[in-house]
Amino acid sequence: MPRFHAASALLPQGWAHDVLVEADTAGTILAVTPDALAGEAQRLAGAVIPGVPNLHSHAFQRAMAGLGERRSPPEARDAEGGEDSFWTWRQTMYRFVHRFTPEDAEAVAAQLYAECLEWGFTSIAEFHYLHHQPDGTAYAAPAEMALRHLEAARQAGIGITLLPSLYRHGGIFGKDPVPGQRRFLNDLDGYWRIVEDIRASIAGDAQAGLGLAPHSLRAVTPGMLAEVARFDGPIHIHAAEQRREVAECLAVTGARPVEWLLANMPLDARWCLIHSTHMTEAEAEGLARSGAVAGLCPTTEASLGDGIFGYAAYAKANGRFGFGTDSHVGTSPRDEMRQLETSQRLAHNARSVATDPVHPHPGRNLLDAALRGGTQVSARPIGAIAPGMRCDLIELDPAHPALVGLSEDSLLDAWVFSGQANPIRSVVAGGRVVVADGRHVDRERIATRFRAAMQRLTA
Repeated sequence: MPRFHAASALLPQGWAHDVLVEADTAGTILAVTPDALAGEAQRLAGAVIPGVPNLHSHAFQRAMAGLGERRSPPEARDAEGGEDSFWTWRQTMYRFVHRFTPEDAEAVAAQLYAECLEWGFTSIAEFHYLHHQPDGTAYAAPAEMALRHLEAARQAGIGITLLPSLYRHGGIFGKDPVPGQRRFLNDLDGYWRIVEDIRASIAGDAQAGLGLAPHSLRAVTPGMLAEVARFDGPIHIHAAEQRREVAECLAVTGARPVEWLLANMPLDARWCLIHSTHMTEAEAEGLARSGAVAGLCPTTEASLGDGIFGYAAYAKANGRFGFGTDSHVGTSPRDEMRQLETSQRLAHNARSVATDPVHPHPGRNLLDAALRGGTQVSARPIGAIAPGMRCDLIELDPAHPALVGLSEDSLLDAWVFSGQANPIRSVVAGGRVVVADGRHVDRERIATRFRAAMQRLTA
């Protein structure tokens, strides 16, 4: 059975020392014992924290990272209001995604998942909408592309929550889709076939979970959303990412996206509203009261020019949030947390925004939020070093230049806010060591397949 001995570890009750973590062969923690002898357990000499959940991923976009930065030609800019924006980036994505094969999707996802593990994400919620062949016809196996992501997760050793996305329309409500969206589209019958194929494929797999992802109010009708809302599990949806999206929703429905969802859907702890960037204070308070999670992706939101999340109003209402990497211009939980805090500092000309008099360390507070929010919407027992949870551990190297001389919450502040190098020494996911000495244990094989896929995709 997997056994690990941590010199120090962040447990639900706080920091503890000489912690023995014992798991079963399936990777579930059986016992956590502070002040214990190591015996024959594998020693983790650094500070150990729970593995961080990544609550929002479009894995195929890892292949685009860095390729969507060039200034758009005048005709594209003019069509989208004269400026480069999320909307011009989306046109680039539509052109790029046309080239993906199932083999490419698997290779790119495996590379992404290995990178995420090296940076401390031990589980990922894959919001998957690249369902079909380039002409829009279904594969012989309806869930072919989704199951490629499951296989990639198994290769990398990361836990995964598969979130097949329902995508039918091109605007609020019921607008015709554009040709670039043809690979995404399903009616409800086709969508449920994909869901059931995934459900059958993950049966008995403790490293996999299932949720649903109606893409956005732009992509589904109220009737479709009502059907999805009956699901007894996580429900993820993009909401209020862009100002234009808010304006379109107001024009069609008379309400803003989060306002409409609060009024028309049974928002509760199952729901994760991805981005929620442009909320009024009333919407922020309503979302917090619902118990839903705001899924923040700060590096992507910065990259796409989405805007800055209204943290102050949401935090005041005790709203729950977690972090995802979305388009994967970043793959580190540390960087997502840093981007959120520093964007708030720029917006408000203040420091240590994600703190209060009782909780003075922003690194610890942001980590706690990431664990709590990400766990809530991942349909898996993760986010804590405790019996019954998955054995997901991150070992931070206290001798690393960014962390040397520090411990406990001060060390977490330095992890989030100091330097660019990665101070993670080892990572355990589901009781299995997947990162040792800072490198994924299967890095080269995964990278070889990724390079071959990228050479084809960019030829």
